[in-house]
Amino acid sequence: MSDVRLTINGREVTAPKGSTVLEAATRAGIFIPTLCHDPELTSFGACRMCVVEIKGMRNLPASCVTEVADGMVVETDSPAVVEARKTILELLLANHPADCLTCGRNGDCRLQDYAYMYGVKSEPFGGEKHNYPVEDDNPFIIRDMNKCILCGKCVRACAEIQGKNIIDFAYRGFDAKVATAMDVPLSDSECVFCGNCVAVCPVGALQEKALRSAARTWEVKKVKTTCPYCGTGCSLELNVKDDRVVGVTSCQGDVNGRALCVKGRFGFGFIHHPDRLQKPLVKKNGTFVEASWEEAINLVAEKLQDIKEHHGSDALAVLSSARCTNEENYLMQKFTRVVLGTNNIDHCARL
Repeated sequence: MSDVRLTINGREVTAPKGSTVLEAATRAGIFIPTLCHDPELTSFGACRMCVVEIKGMRNLPASCVTEVADGMVVETDSPAVVEARKTILELLLANHPADCLTCGRNGDCRLQDYAYMYGVKSEPFGGEKHNYPVEDDNPFIIRDMNKCILCGKCVRACAEIQGKNIIDFAYRGFDAKVATAMDVPLSDSECVFCGNCVAVCPVGALQEKALRSAARTWEVKKVKTTCPYCGTGCSLELNVKDDRVVGVTSCQGDVNGRALCVKGRFGFGFIHHPDRLQKPLVKKNGTFVEASWEEAINLVAEKLQDIKEHHGSDALAVLSSARCTNEENYLMQKFTRVVLGTNNIDHCARL
């Protein structure tokens, strides 16, 4: 594919033919703010935060949907562009709750970041505000449509990543909102609660219920790891506070991008569950009692050896787990085939 040469902020840059101005600027390390754009979703061009000034064009086009062309001259921070972005932020804030101090996305909100970046402190456009009830009747997601900026990311994530099309734009004008069919709550819809809509939401309209009630954004340490539920190997981030996992958020992964299923995103309760075994238990006189690892391993070895000697290797079978690493599972099958002498081994990691 041939390259296109253009000038951005006085710098000559090259970009693949067919790419957008936003992509070209990003490749060159030039920042352009976005609200509705996401590299994993189709381009939308709705929020207009990414507008730029292009020589020869009468209006300020959205860089996320404007294709590069040879000789194009682009300014990303001209006075006209900065003024347009400030006005867009003021219009968004005119119908946005001013509850940043108690919002779970405080410190992790793109609208808040841009308001700080461009010095937008007030709401010059007064008028009526929405007063939708906060939807928290499901165990996974808090949905506050009063904070929605109609960027459409959740709609596209549901359709393009999850393939469910549970939500879409409804109504018109001031009453426009993102809603399910017949505008019923998520709990009454066909939603599978994968949470991919939450992962792409740039504001506090969609939040992880358990995580936002357990910790503030700046209180958690994020640890990137691999989801243990199946063999796909999705990447995710454990949000850790006071040495406890309080939530799971998406991160960029080679296998899954930022998409996760409902188990991977919300099924972390087993980690600190009171019924989870943390030490070996050995049954003595009909009751399980704690034992050392050495005692437990020796007992298992004796039992396996006794069965193999008296009933043959095929009397044994082994079931491995997705919550082990690939290396551990490899050793398990090697042990089963070489030491126990049987091919009776299976694994629980299936989609």
